[in-house]
Amino acid sequence: MSRSPAGAVPSYDDVEVGHELPAQTFPVQRLDLVRYAGASGDFNVIHWNERSAKSVGLPDVIAHGMFTMAAAVRVVTDWAGDPGAVVDYGVRFTRPVPVPDDDIGATVEVAGTVAAKLEDKRVRVDLKATCNGSTVLGRAQAVVQLA
Repeated sequence: MSRSPAGAVPSYDDVEVGHELPAQTFPVQRLDLVRYAGASGDFNVIHWNERSAKSVGLPDVIAHGMFTMAAAVRVVTDWAGDPGAVVDYGVRFTRPVPVPDDDIGATVEVAGTVAAKLEDKRVRVDLKATCNGSTVLGRAQAVVQLA
């Protein structure tokens, strides 16, 4: 399975099924969640108040699902060289990302593989996103328009 050289924009003709995108690791701290809440308008207390999160059965404050989804697709947009190249993207939220209130926070690890070559120079990329060894996004797939 081939990998693109760092910084190289992939072309449809050069990409094969099984091609691995460069994996990335995304640190998540409580401050990131506060910033995301301000940007998105999602101030649900489970994303910033530990007592409230635990009162509804969560292990800790959890990252917003859309925050996690956005972090994961960065693997694709960085590889494609243009966020506008992603023409379709969807995930299933399978597990929350607990974010402890410490200097470390949480880490989301994301890997991607070209799973199919489609018509019109498009490819489907399947993503695997994990936190603490558990899959946090299921059926994470992006369709990317290549040159």
